[in-house]
Amino acid sequence: MRADYVLPMPPASPGPLIVRLRNWVGDVTLGVPLLQRLADAGYELQLLGKGWARSLLAGQGWPVHALPSTWRERVALLRRLKHEHIVQPGRELRRINALCLPYSFSSALEFRLAGLRALGHAYEGRSPLLARAEPRPEGAHELEVYWRLGDALLGRTEAPPARIGLKVAPQHVAEARELRAAFGLNAGTVFICPFAGGTWAKQDKTWPEFAAFVAQQLPRFGRRIAVCPGPGEEAIAQEHFASATLLPGVGLGAYAALLKEAALMIANDTGPGHIAAAVDAPLVSVLGPSDPRLWRAWGPSVQLLQGDAGWPAQAAVADAVSRALR
Repeated sequence: MRADYVLPMPPASPGPLIVRLRNWVGDVTLGVPLLQRLADAGYELQLLGKGWARSLLAGQGWPVHALPSTWRERVALLRRLKHEHIVQPGRELRRINALCLPYSFSSALEFRLAGLRALGHAYEGRSPLLARAEPRPEGAHELEVYWRLGDALLGRTEAPPARIGLKVAPQHVAEARELRAAFGLNAGTVFICPFAGGTWAKQDKTWPEFAAFVAQQLPRFGRRIAVCPGPGEEAIAQEHFASATLLPGVGLGAYAALLKEAALMIANDTGPGHIAAAVDAPLVSVLGPSDPRLWRAWGPSVQLLQGDAGWPAQAAVADAVSRALR
Protein backbone atom coordinates (compact mmCIF):
# COMPACT_ATOMS: atom_id res chain seq x y z
CA MET A 1 0.00 0.00 0.00
CA ARG A 2 1.22 3.50 -0.83
CA ALA A 3 2.29 5.64 2.10
CA ASP A 4 -0.23 8.36 1.18
CA TYR A 5 -3.17 5.97 1.18
CA VAL A 6 -4.97 6.60 4.49
CA LEU A 7 -8.22 5.44 6.00
CA PRO A 8 -9.60 8.27 8.14
CA MET A 9 -13.21 7.16 7.70
CA PRO A 10 -14.59 5.30 10.72
CA PRO A 11 -16.36 2.02 10.01
CA ALA A 12 -19.74 2.75 8.45
CA SER A 13 -22.94 1.11 9.61
CA PRO A 14 -24.05 -1.45 7.02
CA GLY A 15 -27.26 -0.75 5.16
CA PRO A 16 -28.44 -0.25 1.58
CA LEU A 17 -25.64 0.66 -0.82
CA ILE A 18 -26.27 1.70 -4.43
CA VAL A 19 -23.33 0.68 -6.62
CA ARG A 20 -22.60 1.83 -10.18
CA LEU A 21 -20.65 -0.92 -11.96
CA ARG A 22 -18.03 -0.43 -14.65
CA ASN A 23 -18.98 -0.84 -18.32
CA TRP A 24 -16.76 -3.77 -19.36
CA VAL A 25 -17.07 -7.48 -18.60
CA GLY A 26 -13.53 -7.80 -17.23
CA ASP A 27 -13.95 -4.78 -14.93
CA VAL A 28 -17.22 -6.08 -13.48
CA THR A 29 -15.68 -9.51 -12.95
CA LEU A 30 -12.68 -8.04 -11.13
CA GLY A 31 -15.07 -6.09 -8.90
CA VAL A 32 -16.80 -9.22 -7.58
CA PRO A 33 -14.47 -9.71 -4.55
CA LEU A 34 -15.14 -6.14 -3.40
CA LEU A 35 -18.90 -6.55 -3.79
CA GLN A 36 -18.87 -9.88 -1.96
CA ARG A 37 -16.81 -8.33 0.83
CA LEU A 38 -19.35 -5.55 1.24
CA ALA A 39 -22.26 -7.99 1.14
CA ASP A 40 -20.56 -10.13 3.79
CA ALA A 41 -20.14 -7.00 5.93
CA GLY A 42 -23.90 -6.47 5.87
CA TYR A 43 -24.41 -4.04 3.02
CA GLU A 44 -27.60 -4.54 1.00
CA LEU A 45 -26.35 -4.02 -2.54
CA GLN A 46 -28.36 -2.45 -5.33
CA LEU A 47 -26.25 -2.61 -8.49
CA LEU A 48 -26.52 -0.59 -11.70
CA GLY A 49 -24.77 -1.85 -14.80
CA LYS A 50 -24.97 -2.87 -18.43
CA GLY A 51 -27.74 -5.27 -19.35
CA TRP A 52 -25.40 -8.27 -19.43
CA ALA A 53 -24.30 -7.69 -15.83
CA ARG A 54 -27.50 -9.26 -14.51
CA SER A 55 -26.69 -12.55 -16.22
CA LEU A 56 -23.02 -12.47 -15.23
CA LEU A 57 -23.79 -11.82 -11.55
CA ALA A 58 -26.95 -13.91 -11.25
CA GLY A 59 -25.23 -16.51 -9.08
CA GLN A 60 -24.30 -13.90 -6.47
CA GLY A 61 -27.93 -13.06 -5.73
CA TRP A 62 -27.56 -9.27 -5.86
CA PRO A 63 -30.23 -7.12 -7.53
CA VAL A 64 -28.87 -5.68 -10.78
CA HIS A 65 -30.68 -2.82 -12.48
CA ALA A 66 -30.08 -2.18 -16.17
CA LEU A 67 -28.35 1.14 -16.76
CA PRO A 68 -30.50 3.47 -18.88
CA SER A 69 -29.01 5.05 -21.98
CA THR A 70 -29.50 8.74 -21.11
CA TRP A 71 -28.27 10.71 -18.13
CA ARG A 72 -31.77 11.91 -17.29
CA GLU A 73 -33.02 8.33 -17.10
CA ARG A 74 -30.00 7.30 -15.02
CA VAL A 75 -30.59 10.10 -12.51
CA ALA A 76 -34.28 9.18 -12.34
CA LEU A 77 -33.39 5.55 -11.62
CA LEU A 78 -30.91 6.57 -8.93
CA ARG A 79 -33.54 8.79 -7.32
CA ARG A 80 -36.06 5.95 -7.35
CA LEU A 81 -33.58 3.57 -5.74
CA LYS A 82 -32.73 6.23 -3.18
CA HIS A 83 -36.38 6.63 -2.14
CA GLU A 84 -37.03 2.88 -2.17
CA HIS A 85 -33.93 1.80 -0.25
CA ILE A 86 -32.14 4.75 1.36
CA VAL A 87 -34.80 7.19 2.59
CA GLN A 88 -36.33 5.32 5.51
CA PRO A 89 -37.39 6.43 9.01
CA GLY A 90 -34.46 6.52 11.40
CA ARG A 91 -31.82 6.04 8.71
CA GLU A 92 -28.93 8.48 8.72
CA LEU A 93 -28.64 10.20 5.35
CA ARG A 94 -25.22 11.75 5.99
CA ARG A 95 -23.42 8.42 5.73
CA ILE A 96 -22.01 7.04 2.49
CA ASN A 97 -24.90 5.36 0.68
CA ALA A 98 -23.48 4.87 -2.81
CA LEU A 99 -20.33 3.57 -4.48
CA CYS A 100 -19.14 4.91 -7.84
CA LEU A 101 -16.78 2.41 -9.48
CA PRO A 102 -16.47 4.18 -12.88
CA TYR A 103 -13.93 7.00 -13.11
CA SER A 104 -16.03 9.31 -15.27
CA PHE A 105 -17.14 12.79 -14.33
CA SER A 106 -20.67 12.03 -15.54
CA SER A 107 -21.15 9.03 -13.22
CA ALA A 108 -20.24 11.14 -10.16
CA LEU A 109 -22.48 13.98 -11.37
CA GLU A 110 -25.44 11.61 -11.71
CA PHE A 111 -25.02 10.46 -8.11
CA ARG A 112 -24.91 14.07 -6.94
CA LEU A 113 -27.98 15.07 -8.97
CA ALA A 114 -29.83 12.11 -7.46
CA GLY A 115 -28.99 13.34 -3.95
CA LEU A 116 -26.80 10.36 -3.07
CA ARG A 117 -23.58 10.46 -1.06
CA ALA A 118 -21.10 8.47 -3.09
CA LEU A 119 -17.61 7.15 -2.46
CA GLY A 120 -15.37 6.96 -5.51
CA HIS A 121 -11.96 7.77 -6.91
CA ALA A 122 -10.69 11.31 -7.29
CA TYR A 123 -10.47 11.67 -11.07
CA GLU A 124 -11.30 14.15 -13.86
CA GLY A 125 -11.94 16.94 -11.35
CA ARG A 126 -15.03 15.22 -9.98
CA SER A 127 -14.04 15.15 -6.29
CA PRO A 128 -16.48 17.95 -5.28
CA LEU A 129 -19.34 15.79 -6.59
CA LEU A 130 -18.48 12.87 -4.32
CA ALA A 131 -19.14 12.64 -0.60
CA ARG A 132 -15.68 11.12 -0.35
CA ALA A 133 -13.02 10.96 -3.05
CA GLU A 134 -10.17 8.50 -2.64
CA PRO A 135 -6.88 8.72 -4.58
CA ARG A 136 -6.59 5.99 -7.17
CA PRO A 137 -3.63 3.77 -6.18
CA GLU A 138 -0.89 3.92 -8.82
CA GLY A 139 0.62 0.72 -10.14
CA ALA A 140 -2.01 -1.50 -8.49
CA HIS A 141 -3.93 -4.27 -10.19
CA GLU A 142 -7.49 -3.23 -11.03
CA LEU A 143 -8.96 -5.76 -8.60
CA GLU A 144 -6.85 -4.19 -5.84
CA VAL A 145 -7.96 -0.71 -6.92
CA TYR A 146 -11.58 -1.70 -6.30
CA TRP A 147 -10.69 -3.62 -3.15
CA ARG A 148 -9.14 -0.54 -1.55
CA LEU A 149 -12.41 1.33 -1.91
CA GLY A 150 -13.73 -1.38 0.38
CA ASP A 151 -10.90 -0.60 2.81
CA ALA A 152 -12.04 3.03 2.83
CA LEU A 153 -15.73 2.24 3.24
CA LEU A 154 -15.23 -0.35 5.99
CA GLY A 155 -12.45 1.57 7.74
CA ARG A 156 -10.02 -1.35 7.80
CA THR A 157 -7.44 -2.86 5.47
CA GLU A 158 -7.44 -6.47 4.38
CA ALA A 159 -5.51 -8.41 1.76
CA PRO A 160 -7.55 -9.24 -1.35
CA PRO A 161 -8.49 -12.89 -1.88
CA ALA A 162 -6.39 -15.20 -4.05
CA ARG A 163 -9.39 -16.09 -6.20
CA ILE A 164 -12.50 -14.26 -7.36
CA GLY A 165 -14.99 -17.04 -6.66
CA LEU A 166 -17.70 -16.03 -9.13
CA LYS A 167 -20.82 -18.10 -8.43
CA VAL A 168 -22.90 -19.63 -11.20
CA ALA A 169 -26.69 -19.58 -10.94
CA PRO A 170 -28.55 -22.92 -11.11
CA GLN A 171 -30.48 -21.85 -14.22
CA HIS A 172 -27.22 -21.16 -16.01
CA VAL A 173 -25.80 -24.52 -14.96
CA ALA A 174 -28.89 -26.12 -16.53
CA GLU A 175 -28.55 -23.99 -19.67
CA ALA A 176 -24.91 -24.98 -20.04
CA ARG A 177 -25.84 -28.64 -19.65
CA GLU A 178 -28.38 -28.30 -22.46
CA LEU A 179 -25.84 -26.56 -24.69
CA ARG A 180 -23.24 -29.27 -24.14
CA ALA A 181 -25.81 -31.94 -25.00
CA ALA A 182 -27.05 -30.07 -28.09
CA PHE A 183 -23.55 -29.53 -29.48
CA GLY A 184 -22.00 -32.82 -28.32
CA LEU A 185 -19.47 -31.16 -26.00
CA ASN A 186 -17.91 -32.95 -23.07
CA ALA A 187 -15.87 -32.03 -20.01
CA GLY A 188 -12.69 -32.27 -22.07
CA THR A 189 -13.63 -29.36 -24.34
CA VAL A 190 -11.16 -26.54 -24.89
CA PHE A 191 -12.76 -23.11 -25.25
CA ILE A 192 -11.05 -20.31 -27.11
CA CYS A 193 -11.68 -16.57 -27.03
CA PRO A 194 -9.73 -15.10 -29.96
CA PHE A 195 -11.50 -11.74 -29.66
CA ALA A 196 -10.63 -8.65 -27.65
CA GLY A 197 -12.57 -5.46 -27.14
CA GLY A 198 -10.74 -2.16 -27.00
CA THR A 199 -7.01 -1.53 -27.18
CA TRP A 200 -4.07 -1.11 -24.82
CA ALA A 201 -2.00 2.04 -25.37
CA LYS A 202 -3.69 2.21 -28.82
CA GLN A 203 -2.41 -1.28 -29.68
CA ASP A 204 -4.54 -4.26 -30.66
CA LYS A 205 -4.99 -6.85 -27.89
CA THR A 206 -5.70 -9.70 -30.34
CA TRP A 207 -2.90 -12.29 -30.67
CA PRO A 208 -1.95 -12.20 -34.37
CA GLU A 209 -1.16 -15.94 -34.43
CA PHE A 210 -4.36 -17.10 -32.73
CA ALA A 211 -5.97 -18.49 -35.90
CA ALA A 212 -2.78 -20.23 -36.99
CA PHE A 213 -2.33 -21.72 -33.52
CA VAL A 214 -5.87 -23.13 -33.47
CA ALA A 215 -5.50 -24.57 -36.97
CA GLN A 216 -1.96 -25.96 -36.68
CA GLN A 217 -1.14 -26.61 -33.01
CA LEU A 218 -4.34 -27.19 -31.05
CA PRO A 219 -5.62 -30.24 -33.03
CA ARG A 220 -2.73 -32.39 -31.82
CA PHE A 221 -4.19 -32.38 -28.32
CA GLY A 222 -7.22 -34.30 -29.58
CA ARG A 223 -9.83 -32.13 -27.84
CA ARG A 224 -13.09 -30.62 -29.01
CA ILE A 225 -12.66 -26.89 -29.53
CA ALA A 226 -15.51 -24.46 -28.90
CA VAL A 227 -15.95 -20.71 -29.28
CA CYS A 228 -18.70 -18.42 -27.97
CA PRO A 229 -18.60 -15.26 -30.10
CA GLY A 230 -20.21 -12.11 -28.80
CA PRO A 231 -22.39 -9.77 -30.85
CA GLY A 232 -20.62 -8.90 -34.09
CA GLU A 233 -17.94 -11.60 -33.65
CA GLU A 234 -19.78 -14.48 -35.37
CA ALA A 235 -18.37 -13.78 -38.84
CA ILE A 236 -14.80 -13.73 -37.51
CA ALA A 237 -15.35 -17.05 -35.76
CA GLN A 238 -16.80 -18.67 -38.87
CA GLU A 239 -14.10 -17.37 -41.20
CA HIS A 240 -10.97 -17.85 -39.10
CA PHE A 241 -11.90 -20.58 -36.60
CA ALA A 242 -13.93 -23.02 -38.68
CA SER A 243 -12.52 -26.04 -36.80
CA ALA A 244 -14.20 -24.87 -33.58
CA THR A 245 -17.78 -25.62 -32.60
CA LEU A 246 -19.62 -22.32 -32.78
CA LEU A 247 -21.98 -21.45 -29.91
CA PRO A 248 -23.52 -18.07 -30.82
CA GLY A 249 -25.69 -15.95 -28.57
CA VAL A 250 -24.64 -17.51 -25.26
CA GLY A 251 -25.36 -15.24 -22.30
CA LEU A 252 -22.58 -14.52 -19.84
CA GLY A 253 -24.12 -16.58 -17.04
CA ALA A 254 -24.31 -19.70 -19.23
CA TYR A 255 -20.85 -18.90 -20.61
CA ALA A 256 -19.46 -18.90 -17.07
CA ALA A 257 -21.16 -22.25 -16.41
CA LEU A 258 -19.66 -23.72 -19.61
CA LEU A 259 -16.20 -22.51 -18.64
CA LYS A 260 -16.51 -23.87 -15.12
CA GLU A 261 -16.78 -27.39 -16.59
CA ALA A 262 -14.26 -26.87 -19.42
CA ALA A 263 -10.87 -28.54 -19.60
CA LEU A 264 -9.23 -25.26 -20.60
CA MET A 265 -9.79 -21.74 -21.87
CA ILE A 266 -7.30 -19.98 -24.17
CA ALA A 267 -7.97 -16.26 -24.38
CA ASN A 268 -6.65 -12.85 -25.25
CA ASP A 269 -6.76 -10.08 -22.67
CA THR A 270 -10.55 -9.94 -22.68
CA GLY A 271 -13.64 -10.30 -20.51
CA PRO A 272 -14.29 -14.03 -21.03
CA GLY A 273 -10.72 -14.75 -19.95
CA HIS A 274 -11.43 -12.95 -16.67
CA ILE A 275 -14.65 -14.97 -16.32
CA ALA A 276 -12.73 -18.22 -16.82
CA ALA A 277 -10.30 -17.30 -14.06
CA ALA A 278 -13.19 -16.17 -11.85
CA VAL A 279 -14.81 -19.64 -11.96
CA ASP A 280 -11.42 -21.37 -11.50
CA ALA A 281 -11.27 -22.79 -15.03
CA PRO A 282 -7.73 -23.49 -16.27
CA LEU A 283 -6.80 -20.45 -18.34
CA VAL A 284 -3.96 -19.79 -20.75
CA SER A 285 -3.97 -16.00 -20.96
CA VAL A 286 -2.12 -14.71 -24.03
CA LEU A 287 -1.01 -11.10 -23.67
CA GLY A 288 0.76 -8.69 -25.99
CA PRO A 289 0.75 -4.97 -25.20
CA SER A 290 -1.33 -5.26 -22.00
CA ASP A 291 0.41 -4.66 -18.67
CA PRO A 292 -0.18 -7.80 -16.55
CA ARG A 293 0.65 -5.91 -13.36
CA LEU A 294 -2.54 -3.93 -13.87
CA TRP A 295 -4.93 -6.17 -15.79
CA ARG A 296 -3.92 -9.83 -15.68
CA ALA A 297 -6.62 -12.43 -15.14
CA TRP A 298 -6.77 -13.06 -11.39
CA GLY A 299 -6.58 -16.48 -9.79
CA PRO A 300 -4.54 -19.62 -9.18
CA SER A 301 -5.79 -21.35 -12.35
CA VAL A 302 -4.15 -18.80 -14.69
CA GLN A 303 -1.05 -19.34 -16.84
CA LEU A 304 0.04 -15.93 -18.06
CA LEU A 305 2.04 -15.82 -21.30
CA GLN A 306 3.76 -12.77 -22.72
CA GLY A 307 6.85 -12.63 -24.91
CA ASP A 308 9.92 -10.55 -24.10
CA ALA A 309 9.10 -8.13 -26.89
CA GLY A 310 5.33 -8.55 -26.91
CA TRP A 311 3.37 -11.60 -27.99
CA PRO A 312 4.51 -15.11 -26.99
CA ALA A 313 5.53 -17.69 -29.59
CA GLN A 314 3.15 -20.47 -30.62
CA ALA A 315 5.46 -23.02 -29.04
CA ALA A 316 5.20 -21.34 -25.64
CA VAL A 317 1.42 -21.34 -25.83
CA ALA A 318 1.43 -25.01 -26.87
CA ASP A 319 3.61 -25.87 -23.86
CA ALA A 320 1.17 -24.06 -21.57
CA VAL A 321 -1.77 -25.96 -23.09
CA SER A 322 0.09 -29.22 -22.57
CA ARG A 323 0.67 -28.41 -18.89
CA ALA A 324 -2.97 -27.49 -18.38
CA LEU A 325 -4.30 -30.68 -20.01
CA ARG A 326 -2.10 -33.14 -18.14
